[in-house]
Amino acid sequence: MSKDPTHEIRLKASQYAGVDEGTACTQSSFKFGKNAFLFIGQQGGRYKAMFKLDASRGEVEKLAAKNPDDFQVGSSPWVTVRFSADDPLPARRWKKWLDESYRIAAGSVKTVVKKTTKKAARKHK
Repeated sequence: MSKDPTHEIRLKASQYAGVDEGTACTQSSFKFGKNAFLFIGQQGGRYKAMFKLDASRGEVEKLAAKNPDDFQVGSSPWVTVRFSADDPLPARRWKKWLDESYRIAAGSVKTVVKKTTKKAARKHK
């Protein structure tokens, strides 16, 4: 039996501060507040991971041009990666993308909180 190549990714995602783990369809989902930053699981005999990326989107676009079955750039900011137990996603790559994806989700929450706080402050003047 092959080792699950998503285990280490899911473990790291669950260890970020403020993360809730759940399920969306058949995929594991990881959120900071209401903002998802990772969907991951099995699909069609392979594994699939979706990350929110900004700075690394160009890297994924280059990979997608060479390997469109393995890498897809979706609507901003989502990218999709497919891999197998025999050919897993390299750790240095998924760690970088997971960190970036989490920062984007966490940053979105902070921005919403700041805007809400400013609106609330104006209401109370």
